[in-house]
Amino acid sequence: MPASAERPLVLVGAGLSSALIAMRLSHGGAGPSIVILEGSTEPFGEHTWSFHDADVEPADRAWLDTMVAHRWQGQSVRFQNLNRHLDSGYASLTSASVAAAIAKLPNVDLRTGARVTSVAPTSVTLADGTVVEASCVIDCRGYQPSPALVLGYQKFVGLEVELEAPHGLVDPVIMDASVDQRDGYRFVYLLPFSPTRLLIEDTRYSDGEALDLQALAADINRYAEDQGWSILRIVREENGVLPIALAHDFERFWAERPDDIPQAGMRAGLFHPTTGYSLPEAVRVASLVGSSWPVGSAALAPRIWAHARTRHRQQAFYRLLNRMLFRAAKPEKRHLVLRRFYKLPKGLIERFYSGRTGVADIVRILVGKPPVPIHRALACLREAPMLKAKKL
Repeated sequence: MPASAERPLVLVGAGLSSALIAMRLSHGGAGPSIVILEGSTEPFGEHTWSFHDADVEPADRAWLDTMVAHRWQGQSVRFQNLNRHLDSGYASLTSASVAAAIAKLPNVDLRTGARVTSVAPTSVTLADGTVVEASCVIDCRGYQPSPALVLGYQKFVGLEVELEAPHGLVDPVIMDASVDQRDGYRFVYLLPFSPTRLLIEDTRYSDGEALDLQALAADINRYAEDQGWSILRIVREENGVLPIALAHDFERFWAERPDDIPQAGMRAGLFHPTTGYSLPEAVRVASLVGSSWPVGSAALAPRIWAHARTRHRQQAFYRLLNRMLFRAAKPEKRHLVLRRFYKLPKGLIERFYSGRTGVADIVRILVGKPPVPIHRALACLREAPMLKAKKL
């Protein structure tokens, strides 16, 4: 049934997806009553979420920009024997900028320490027995492991640091893969927040999900030394292990979820399979919720499911590339695949990140001699055998 004015929209989990949905529904005037329930005492965690300007539709930029912490006019990549600058706009949200934007919304009630024990289409029950009635409930509690997904992993540790002297960067370096290659494909990600403040993030595309926080932090310090940077202090730290989808059984994945409670974000398997970027997909879902409102859980759930199914089909090529990267390329040679990609036209690269790769782009990416052995590449073409092997 349609959403009731007496009961709020309840968003379970205070992460990126819930924040974007709340902001989309609240933009341009008095939005509906919204309750965000977060089990921890730290809503929105300690994260940086970035996107390329081309990732987001102009209509969505109007409300998304209120949450942006930093914006740049270009970006660069570095590989051995390749340095390239792209005049593609780039922006980042931080946990602090998201929290500040949500705090300004008078229609949003953010409740921390609200551990959820059960979720229903019109109510959420907390650990202390409190029942929060709702006109609609959306489950945004983050990634949930599933046997329906065959994964590689993107692991990272980031240190936001204050330097003793200016670092000299104008735009982000979204990949510095000129570093030593180990633990799979390794690169350093750099976001310049001020002339002396910088986020330095060491990232690995690895077969395993184990993350050695101390080892990666030490590598960050060595990288800074190699650049001639002297760290005055560490402002904050962040880390994560993101899923990189090699194969995805859509029907099985969604059979594990209730069909009358909408799922959003990583919990819905909505992320870029190759880059791990979640913001563009979360913006699309927030826009879908906005265009559907007012709506109840039972009506919204199949709309998000249909959207996720469409995206699953559209992302098949990315999962193929991931199989090539993780199964066909030797770990120490994975950087060659990415270096080849970054020699391609700027527009193709932008469409790739935004998840809008077309047939002509696919042909352009695949044409020529592949940077992996042919026999290993052929073994990775089909998704089904990998999913079958996972079930055994």
